[in-house]
Amino acid sequence: MPTPSPVDLPIRRLTRRDLTACADLSEDRGWPREEHKWGLLLTAGKGYGIDDPGGGLVTACVVTEYGPYGYPELGAIGMVLVAERHARQGVGKRLMQHVVAAMGTTPLTLHATPNGRPLYEELGFKVIGKAEMVRGHFTPHGPEPEVGTRAATAEDLADILRLDEEVFGTDRTPIITRLPAFSDQLRVAEENGRIIGYAAAWPNMETHVVGPLIARDTEAAKALLASLAAHTDRPLRTDIDVRHGELLAWVKERGLAPLSFNAVMTHGIPELPGDWTRRFAPLTVAAG
Repeated sequence: MPTPSPVDLPIRRLTRRDLTACADLSEDRGWPREEHKWGLLLTAGKGYGIDDPGGGLVTACVVTEYGPYGYPELGAIGMVLVAERHARQGVGKRLMQHVVAAMGTTPLTLHATPNGRPLYEELGFKVIGKAEMVRGHFTPHGPEPEVGTRAATAEDLADILRLDEEVFGTDRTPIITRLPAFSDQLRVAEENGRIIGYAAAWPNMETHVVGPLIARDTEAAKALLASLAAHTDRPLRTDIDVRHGELLAWVKERGLAPLSFNAVMTHGIPELPGDWTRRFAPLTVAAG
């Protein structure tokens, strides 16, 4: 019998059991394997993919839903990948059409590379912003922010969740409560005993990715970044909203070099909910 075209193969839900196949797919496209990140996304989110009859996956992506359980207020799409051998055959478009249909009227967001942006625009996504990825060894110099920071404790989690929902604009409990186990560092910024920001640094290959980074203002964001850097020997990597130009200039002065830009896109809403002025970096561009 003839081998079916990849666009005719069934789409199924992925689970954590598919972690190795997802990491293999990342590697196939020249991305890092990122098994640690895949593990979080497949646990906290919903994976979708197509099996390759020859083994592995033809394509995959993950949707992380935020808001009340069963009634999501926002879905973040990420890790949209198509195996090199099946590229440019319409497979990615079919998978994205399936995901958009499955999410119904739920607003969607994603970070798009320049290569992926035309497909998403074809499916009705609009560019609403831009994030710049920076990476490097953080080297302190000059006067540092005087905002107090410390390691987060279990007693801080309720306050972190409240602050996160206020700034992000919807409840992210399922993924934020996984941060203590997922990240190597989780730190808070304080003023008069009140938490005014928090940030995590989690391992990704040879780097520590900083995200989420939520803070009352730029000074608190700087203090959190500096405190995370002081507790790791790895290079830092993060994706900063370009509207936070002061923070971007500050990290570049301290050794983080620009790598690339991603377009922030939405479907079904003109802007993301919440307060962008206090949202400096996402947990990961794959999950918002």
